[in-house]
Amino acid sequence: MQSSPHRYSAVAIALHWLMALGLIGAIGVGWYVSELPMSVQRLKLINWHKWFGITLLLLAALRLVWRATHRPPPEPPMPRWQAQAAQGVHGLLYALMLAVPLIGWAYSNAAGFPVVWFGVLPLPGFVGTDKALAETLKGVHKIAAWTLALLIVAHVGAALKHQFIDRDRLLARMGLGKE
Repeated sequence: MQSSPHRYSAVAIALHWLMALGLIGAIGVGWYVSELPMSVQRLKLINWHKWFGITLLLLAALRLVWRATHRPPPEPPMPRWQAQAAQGVHGLLYALMLAVPLIGWAYSNAAGFPVVWFGVLPLPGFVGTDKALAETLKGVHKIAAWTLALLIVAHVGAALKHQFIDRDRLLARMGLGKE
């Protein structure tokens, strides 16, 4: 992958695609496990979902630090409303990439279950056990995750529109294709 003023850095590209794969995994496991009856398999998958969430929380924080310290390439020419929409969606994506795992962590704590990252590192609880709060946080986590999933679909749709309708080679900025 060549360095270019029109392409994100290799680190930014790697973080983007790691997050993309991780989000697909976390959302997929979360939706799948929510339909399972209580079993050893369900508990195992809930732990995997928590591990995904904490890992994605750390990657999202790293992405924010990287973004704050490294200038992104210039946007391709587009109408002002599209640039503003892209900026708004990106802001919401970042906010939800942080909020969804934090809400899930709080939900787990409120339900009385610790979060032990990869079964090795116990994470501190920041919410006390409270069954009513757990039920509220469960709903908030679900709504936030659905919102994140819908924003991801919008993000992918906009990128594909730019690539195949506008033909502005937008995907090359994120490492897909030539400039």
